[in-house]
Amino acid sequence: MKKYKGIFFDWDGTAVVSRKAPVKEAAAAMKGLLEKGVKLVIVSGTTYEKIAGGKLEEYFTEAELEHLYLGLGRGAYNYRFEKGKPVVFADRIPDREGILRIHDTAYGIHRELFASYGLETDVVFCRPNYCKIDLMAGSDRGEHLFMQESEIESLKAILNAHGIKGGLGELLEIAGNVGQRHGVEIKATCDAKYLEAGISDKSDNTDVIFGELEKRFQIKGEECCFWGDEFVGLEEGIYGSDSFMITEKTKNGDFYDVSSVNGKRPENVRQIGGGVERFLHFLKEQEGGF
Repeated sequence: MKKYKGIFFDWDGTAVVSRKAPVKEAAAAMKGLLEKGVKLVIVSGTTYEKIAGGKLEEYFTEAELEHLYLGLGRGAYNYRFEKGKPVVFADRIPDREGILRIHDTAYGIHRELFASYGLETDVVFCRPNYCKIDLMAGSDRGEHLFMQESEIESLKAILNAHGIKGGLGELLEIAGNVGQRHGVEIKATCDAKYLEAGISDKSDNTDVIFGELEKRFQIKGEECCFWGDEFVGLEEGIYGSDSFMITEKTKNGDFYDVSSVNGKRPENVRQIGGGVERFLHFLKEQEGGF
């Protein structure tokens, strides 16, 4: 089995089943690799406070934490650890006026969808540099925040029923046009239930942290792998949020999808299924090779 110097992975649905699920098993699988100096990078749309209740560092020693990085908030925050504590070493946080323009854009998208198409949505504003627009407000994911297979077809049916015949591509175009009116270059992504509109995405986290590993440890793209559960295509040419870990800098790495959802993936992504259990097994296999 190929041994990697850098392992990038999504959190919800890949390392843990839900944010309320125990993290001991994931931490145990990570610990041995960190002890051996393998760089582990969590890339997630959530915040530090919602990973292990904001106490992730308590599962590792100070020496182990030197090899752990987090890219969080959909491109907003990039963490490393110094003296055992998380430190933001790079971010994409606008000033108050910039955040208000993002809020205005999100409300503008919400208003456009209702005024022009009769599609009712909810908006979550309290995010660092983006907003979440709930396209299926009547559907509750409960504790499982990752994409469900049935949601893809549900979203397509909803958009078509409201006259958005161009599907998700047209929806993203609407978001971009509204952003332009408010002076914001919007990076919009969608996991079926939520349209997320902001100024960065997982590609920003990935490139910043990969650049750090490349500069400090001379790690190359082909020495890294990238794991997630949301690579599947929502529409032709439009893929899930984990596909944003595929960038010009990382394209020579190996990409794995633990989701069993049927559908097309980017051509360099291997679907292996198995969910969280499969990913944690991979970490344990990697530890055994060092």
